[in-house]
Amino acid sequence: MRVHFAVYARGLRRHSTYRAALIAGLITNSVFGAINAMVLLAVFAARPQINGYDATDAVTQVFVGQMLITVTMIVSAAPSLDLAERIRTGEVANDLLRPVSLQGWCLAQDLGRATFGFLFRGVPTFLIGVVLFGAVVPNEVAGALAFLVSVILAALVGFALRYLYSLCGFWMLDSRGVWVVAGLIGPVAAGMILPLPLFPPVIGEVLRLLPWASLVQIPAEILLGKESLPGGGVLGGLALQTLWAALLLGLGAWITATATRRVVIQGG
Repeated sequence: MRVHFAVYARGLRRHSTYRAALIAGLITNSVFGAINAMVLLAVFAARPQINGYDATDAVTQVFVGQMLITVTMIVSAAPSLDLAERIRTGEVANDLLRPVSLQGWCLAQDLGRATFGFLFRGVPTFLIGVVLFGAVVPNEVAGALAFLVSVILAALVGFALRYLYSLCGFWMLDSRGVWVVAGLIGPVAAGMILPLPLFPPVIGEVLRLLPWASLVQIPAEILLGKESLPGGGVLGGLALQTLWAALLLGLGAWITATATRRVVIQGG
């Protein structure tokens, strides 16, 4: 545990050094959030209610999505884990010599990055949405805590998915194609581009049960207190996120064990 905490702290400290990138990312997220919010406001001006969503709900989800970009790295079409490149070059052999699991090491490091991104890029972006567009904020301590737990679970699901994308490199010469496809599908299936209630009902309900919905749609609905959550409430939404986090991390551990038996180091 001490090792994982040290790796977590290193990941947080590493990303705190890129201050110019932090400011640029904050501006980018705010601008794209504002553009998306104005488009949805125009939609809801013509139709005030769509499947239980109103303009305020939609704008709130837009900025929840922008806030969670750096937590989940959902829009990344290029490998966002160093592991992908290390598998491609064979440097992963050195990682496997560590006395800790490969997945645990990568998870601790990525959570450090996600924590810094959430606090110093995600939260300011969301506050801009609150000031400019009236995005909803939790009005009770219980609601705020539930949303925070949902964000942590979103970070775990996001890491687990990206870890699985990286592991494809053990079987493929280059996993970048997998990342590109995931970078196109993920934001749509997560409700980042368009809230899932705005999809045709059958499609929206199917997407809501997939792991990508745990990255944006479910955290947004927990913040909004929607009854459309799986199970009809906050606990159901958190349970689904927990299930996906456990399943994907478990799958990642199993594939890692399988993949490392296939590692062949050039020259030895």
